[in-house]
Amino acid sequence: MEKKAVRVFTSQMTKREIILALLWLPVHLFVMPKLAMLLMDRGIITESLANLLVYGIGAIYIVITCYGFLRRDFDPLCDDLLGCIAQIALCYCMMMAFNLCASGILSGLETMIGQSSAVSNLNNEAILDMAKTDTQAITAMAVFLAPLTEEVLFRGAIFGGIRKTNRIAAYAVSMVLFSVYHIWGYAIEDPSYWLYTLQYLPAAFLLCRCYERTNSIWCSIFFHMLVNHISMKMLMLLEELL
Repeated sequence: MEKKAVRVFTSQMTKREIILALLWLPVHLFVMPKLAMLLMDRGIITESLANLLVYGIGAIYIVITCYGFLRRDFDPLCDDLLGCIAQIALCYCMMMAFNLCASGILSGLETMIGQSSAVSNLNNEAILDMAKTDTQAITAMAVFLAPLTEEVLFRGAIFGGIRKTNRIAAYAVSMVLFSVYHIWGYAIEDPSYWLYTLQYLPAAFLLCRCYERTNSIWCSIFFHMLVNHISMKMLMLLEELL
């Protein structure tokens, strides 16, 4: 009986690229937000432009320091374009199903701890509020700059770096860090918001899967762009209806 061929994960950042990418993470989390806040307090820029600045500088840094990795991983995308598109589409369909399960679990946990289900994800609310005042800036940030920066950090450096030695740990660490990254600023002030990390776990898992299955970071970047674009459109549509 013939054994089914197993697709080997070959996409890898060099040690230098991983170090340079991870060096940006604390800057992105702590230094850039403080700089943006300083500019906002002085009335130099708005909140939406501050977010655009943070992710714009991050994307430029990532492109400059990890250009070789981005260039190498473009080849698998070109070599199997239809297969990559199929994986992105499949992952998106899986994400919708997984999100339903995550929403059900979140609702149950909210009920158990007495958290009001009317309280929504503050990260989503913040993006929606900024989009109302400056749609172009927030679209550029959420749909183009954030996916590029976050995928190289969380999938390329963290998942890919750990994946060399332990696949399960690579998934676990990347998923948890990616989910916490989106909510930690709010959860520090109100620990009940840690629950909302559950909303990011399905996407975090499928972004890793998309990257692993296609051997191209560009596929997870494009998948991330698709998710953010549709999510923004849906949030804005719901806001109009309500």
